[in-house]
Amino acid sequence: MYQVLTDHDIEKLVSMKSIVNAIKRTFVEQANGTLVAPPRFRLETKQGDLVFTAGAATAMEKVIGFRVYDTYANDLDGHQQLVCVFDSDTGVFKGIVIGNLLGAVRTGAIGGVAIKAMARKDAEHVAVIGTGVQARTQLEAAVAVREIKHVRVFSRNPENREAFAAEMTKKLDVEVVAVDSPKNCIRGADIVICATNSGTPVFDAEWLEPGVHINTVGPKSVNRHEVPMELGARSSVIATDSLDQLKAYPTPHFLVGTPDEERIIQLSDVVTGKFLGERVKMI
Repeated sequence: MYQVLTDHDIEKLVSMKSIVNAIKRTFVEQANGTLVAPPRFRLETKQGDLVFTAGAATAMEKVIGFRVYDTYANDLDGHQQLVCVFDSDTGVFKGIVIGNLLGAVRTGAIGGVAIKAMARKDAEHVAVIGTGVQARTQLEAAVAVREIKHVRVFSRNPENREAFAAEMTKKLDVEVVAVDSPKNCIRGADIVICATNSGTPVFDAEWLEPGVHINTVGPKSVNRHEVPMELGARSSVIATDSLDQLKAYPTPHFLVGTPDEERIIQLSDVVTGKFLGERVKMI
């Protein structure tokens, strides 16, 4: 019998730690060759697109399925997502998840896996640039995998950053302070989370401390990128959750064509210990 779950069910049934652990298992499957995850497919129209992502984890998880969401600018129901899951051994339909929460938490959990595998063990100070859904889930994942003691957040909108600080302080039981500039946000941080829609860099690479870990989930194309170009050269390790997807974007990644392009590795290789590095940036 299949299940139909909504955001309300997901909120009750799962924790960020459990999602981080599940995502970590899929990266292990990717490294072992038992994960199938082709680049996303877009069904394009003049009004908007439907975006499909599909995958199968056939060893530990034994699931196969797809997710679909829309990019319509005037979507009145909040861009609801649909996830369909089947048993990868038998093809039996297992269920549907309707809503936005699972997708948001899943992306945040990927950031949590990266932080757990890459950030310094003693990392305790986090800088967050951005105050949207992904800023929230990325920070929640960071707190789930490290003993975070202090967080600074910056957004160009003072009301948004103050609201974010109050909400996340209460939710995570960690001090979150709103600051008035990206420089004040990033200075001294062990972990930097960039989750904006900015097409231009939101910080200067010179502000970064040695050994910092960066998660960037915003624009990273050659003509729109939220992090500075020189970040690649300053990083000893550059990792992505999917090289295939990175290469499949219609507009090239901002490091494509630079000497740093060949240095981009799979996050799964870091998670499984196939690649070891001291200073890591997730892109």
